Amino acid sequence: MDSINIKGLEVFAHHGVYREENVLGQKFVVDVSMQVSTQEAGRSDDIRKSVNYGSVCDGIQKVMKNRNYKLIETVAEEIADMILLTYDDVRGVNVTVKKPWAPVMVHVDTVSVAISRKKHTAYLGLGSNIGDRESYLDMAIDELNKDKYTKVTRVSDFIETEPYGGVEQDDFLNGCLEIETLRTPEELLRLVNGIEKAAGRERLIHWGPRTLDIDILLYDDVVYDSEDLHIPHVEMHKREFVLEPLSAIAGYKRHPLLGKTISELRAGLDKQ
Repeated sequence: MDSINIKGLEVFAHHGVYREENVLGQKFVVDVSMQVSTQEAGRSDDIRKSVNYGSVCDGIQKVMKNRNYKLIETVAEEIADMILLTYDDVRGVNVTVKKPWAPVMVHVDTVSVAISRKKHTAYLGLGSNIGDRESYLDMAIDELNKDKYTKVTRVSDFIETEPYGGVEQDDFLNGCLEIETLRTPEELLRLVNGIEKAAGRERLIHWGPRTLDIDILLYDDVVYDSEDLHIPHVEMHKREFVLEPLSAIAGYKRHPLLGKTISELRAGLDKQ
């Protein structure tokens, strides 16, 4: 992808572990590389179709001057968050924060921290079969949108489905969401588990009834396994209540392990 780069932005600020750094201040130097398509702006010669690097520089200075941080690691994270949350067209950013006057007892040209952050596209499955099912699904959408690092970008229609897994219970209302998030998979899992808990979710019976169920189905093209999380979701390709709403909003999306699109997986269920 194209990039817009800012190199050597000097900011006098008061970050550091020591009191003297917070009081006296020192020079910091920031480099930023923003991953953004410049083609439309380049062909039209219209600054409104690009990212205004002057505005980005102003934003970086505000981040660094409005609050003091102990660590330049935190400064780098705050700058990355500001850029990614402010500029919709920026898909990713590399940030380097240099501290040339760092109070270390040896000679160094500078110390620095360099990070890379990006926006991720994930797909979530929603389900409820207790109480006001639609209200619980709407609550999940609202709570996701309240999160600073996450926004819901597409919502499928909700569909009525029979229970899965052999436990006798009421029918489900299911749907799928597309979200854009700065969160890692594990951070996203903690977020959705917190929303489930707020909805009164109790994990008493496997595949049992629930007020709200939120599953992480896909996260970019990542294949990820931990004790508590598996991406892609293990049995999503077998479940009509997942594939039906997901195909409506991301039929083109390809399963990273099976190599088939969601629409192809959905059509495959009809042939079984």
